Amino acid sequence: MNMPQSIPLLDLEPAADDLLGDVLAGLSASPRRLPSKYFYDARGSALFEAICEQPEYYLTRTELALLRESGAEIAAAVGPRARVVEYGSGAGLKTRLLLQALPDPVAYVPVEISRSALLESVGRLAREFPAVEMLPVCADFTQRVSLPRPGRDPDRTLLFFPGSTLGNFENPVARRLLRQMRELVGPRGQVLLGVDLKKDPALIEAAYNDAAGVTADFTLNLLVRLNRELGADFRPDAFEHRAVYDAAAGRIQTDIVSRRQQQVSVAGQRFDFAQGEAMRVEYSCKYNHADIEAMAAEAGLGVDACWQDPEGWFSIQLLGWRDLPG
Repeated sequence: MNMPQSIPLLDLEPAADDLLGDVLAGLSASPRRLPSKYFYDARGSALFEAICEQPEYYLTRTELALLRESGAEIAAAVGPRARVVEYGSGAGLKTRLLLQALPDPVAYVPVEISRSALLESVGRLAREFPAVEMLPVCADFTQRVSLPRPGRDPDRTLLFFPGSTLGNFENPVARRLLRQMRELVGPRGQVLLGVDLKKDPALIEAAYNDAAGVTADFTLNLLVRLNRELGADFRPDAFEHRAVYDAAAGRIQTDIVSRRQQQVSVAGQRFDFAQGEAMRVEYSCKYNHADIEAMAAEAGLGVDACWQDPEGWFSIQLLGWRDLPG
């Protein structure tokens, strides 16, 4: 898909992933691990969309309902003429609800490492919001990025980070990201953050172990990708998906677990797996309001407003600039 001629693409040419190097390093580590960013080949992305439709997966539908029901309040708290920056462009449904709610948004600046996903998302939104200047940036949002200036001066920058994506980063990295967000939005800016809240562990675990097995297919598809792209010889049916909530750490820990003793080859290197041996593939951290306040304060941010569903499952937090501690 080509970018419409009226939309400039700022391509910062993010470094290509080193799939082989990351996989060999992860398999050689103790305990073993594989990076979750490699879940999202074409089939993995389609499976994730299917996960969001499963009855156990409350996160997406709850956040969407919050954006619909609280859109006017969010808009009042943000104000008019915002430049909306989004880390990761996604499918665009949450972005659409936000842009519809905000009064006279000046520009939309998605920062996305996948050029194809970026082009597709911005192309759709440009047709729906012709008055909003589209300024897509192809870059890795975990790194510091210089953003393009819109034609109209915004009153403030609003960084939108939905989906509880912050929870996929271990706490030191999440804190660094929050501080980076503070620097990006500046003293008048704000961060609109989707946060999955701590709750009944059974409810959380069910969201990552749906009865239809879609999440298990999604997790094990990573092995299919490694076979296809690296010539590995994983037998996906010899491994299983396991997602367990660690209440003390406040996070779901997702592993790919060997069903039996076996040997796997990747790029000529062989790796022995014991029965029950796990490869850690993802964390999904959950928070309470005190956790968010503490993390925000450490990053020089404070909670300006928050919205949550009646059950207290999910929250949208509006963070504003504060002085850094110390």
